[in-house]
Amino acid sequence: MRRQLDHPETEAISWQVVWSLWPYLLAFKQRVLWASVCLILAKVASICLPFLLKYVVDALDSDTASGVAGTPNTWLLMPMALVVAYGLARFLNVMFNELRDTLFGRVTEGTMRSVGLATFQHLHRLELDFHLDRRTGAVSRDMERGISAINSLMRFMVFNIIPTLVEVVIVVVLLWVNYGWAFALTIFLSVSAYIFFSVVATEWRTRFVRKANLADSKSNARAIDSLLNYETVKYFTNEDYEARRYDRALEEWQNAKRQNRLSLFALNGGQAFIVALGTTTMLAIAALGVQNGSLTIGDFVLLNAFMMQIFIPLNFLGFVYREIKGSLASIEGLFGLLNQPVKIADHAEASELEITHGEIVYENVSFSYQPEREILHDINLQVKAGETVALVGASGSGKSTLIKLLFRFYEPARGRILIDGQDITTVTQRSLRSALGIVPQDTVLFNDSLGENIRYGRPDASDAEVLEAARLANLGELLAHLPAGLDTQVGERGLKLSGGEKQRVAIARTILKQPHILIFDEATSSLDSRSEQAILSALRDMSMGRTTLVIAHRLSTVVDADRIIVLQQGRVVEQGRHQDLLAHNGVYKSLWQAQQHEQNAEL
Repeated sequence: MRRQLDHPETEAISWQVVWSLWPYLLAFKQRVLWASVCLILAKVASICLPFLLKYVVDALDSDTASGVAGTPNTWLLMPMALVVAYGLARFLNVMFNELRDTLFGRVTEGTMRSVGLATFQHLHRLELDFHLDRRTGAVSRDMERGISAINSLMRFMVFNIIPTLVEVVIVVVLLWVNYGWAFALTIFLSVSAYIFFSVVATEWRTRFVRKANLADSKSNARAIDSLLNYETVKYFTNEDYEARRYDRALEEWQNAKRQNRLSLFALNGGQAFIVALGTTTMLAIAALGVQNGSLTIGDFVLLNAFMMQIFIPLNFLGFVYREIKGSLASIEGLFGLLNQPVKIADHAEASELEITHGEIVYENVSFSYQPEREILHDINLQVKAGETVALVGASGSGKSTLIKLLFRFYEPARGRILIDGQDITTVTQRSLRSALGIVPQDTVLFNDSLGENIRYGRPDASDAEVLEAARLANLGELLAHLPAGLDTQVGERGLKLSGGEKQRVAIARTILKQPHILIFDEATSSLDSRSEQAILSALRDMSMGRTTLVIAHRLSTVVDADRIIVLQQGRVVEQGRHQDLLAHNGVYKSLWQAQQHEQNAEL
């Protein structure tokens, strides 16, 4: 069972996810390289700023001390040149950061696209069982959050954490070389204490953040539930009762927000104390140096500038850490989908299915969805090329399961299925399903135009072919009454069409596909009697010369079948033509008489 990450802020960080992204980043290695170069150059320019500011201050202090501050040549040659250099360094810092963002933006977007496409394709490769067990909303959320989280992770790591750490390392080394171990150690300990405290405090206050979020969701759910049941509230005059329940939920939210606010105060207060202590210590040491003449006023300004320059981005560390933590958890959920094993996969040596006649053979096929309940028991069945065979029987007898096995949505527990002598497990699933065409009982349409839904049977079909398929599926009358014709939007899951109209669209799709083998799964179940006869005629025309399997509940629709297979509790109990089975006086005759009795009762 796949782990659902409903509260990623409570999950432990798994840095393994970053390595999972690495192969996708390598596809843009040149951009990553140039973005890294720009990052380093931006930091070099940033680190130059305090030094240039030091030289400006020292130059001005020197001129003032010597009494030549007003000398034009000195002003132009020294301090003004340094001011210009300072402005240029600040400009280069911004430009290199912008270049880094631009270069890495393409990397981030490309990675999001690649991972999203890989996950989408992988989900389509997974077996039917996964899609029956899944929660579509949860899968969609994992994909959406995971792909968005890649952007957040890259933005915070590349644009915040990594540049800050690079700058800290460079500054510590520079201070060690130029000013001694005391300054380097002070800034190193200050940054380390700041990071340690921020991580620990953020972990501590996460419980309050989550509690506030849950309380907020609970109060909103309480209000929405009450308003949706407005009439029930009025029927029982429970307005005051609902108000009290809502107020209790709001009280929980208020208390949770207070705890959240106090925990944030503690986090910000602790961070401010560490920054103040580190800065004060640094400036105190610098002030002593200025007093004893080992440092200049410019050095004092430089050290203060470095402290501010490093701690400003670190001010957001608590937020950034929480976002990275949530992003890694969301990406882990996305890769959880991507790492789902494919249980039904093509063999490495799988060949293309070659249809010569279209004969289907089930050899000793047994199957069960759960080990304790076998659905099919040693089915032996031959459907000759060009033959129309109907599968009938009570619900749960295994009719639809035989079709799912033919499509390789599942693998038989025992036995095998052959098409023209080829075991379907030895051919590619794509070539197998390309040879099969189905008109399902429950037709689901895409939220697109009527024409595009028909064209889904063969995406490269021309408009004329789509229109002809619609005509053969008896959609002509419907199209005549639609102002937009084939361009009519069918709505979510085809809700703008009736059940019969949707089924005719499914028939038109299959007509357009022109498969070698046809399967009709209650293909006329949603049609009225007049439309049913027209469609049955179209289906008979489409079936001419093709191997056809028909799953039928209404036996009247398959009386002309070449052979009728009667299934009972997963076994073939009878087979033959309609009249022969009636004469046999067995299961089929009982089914036929029961349906005739129902029809007579309705009349």
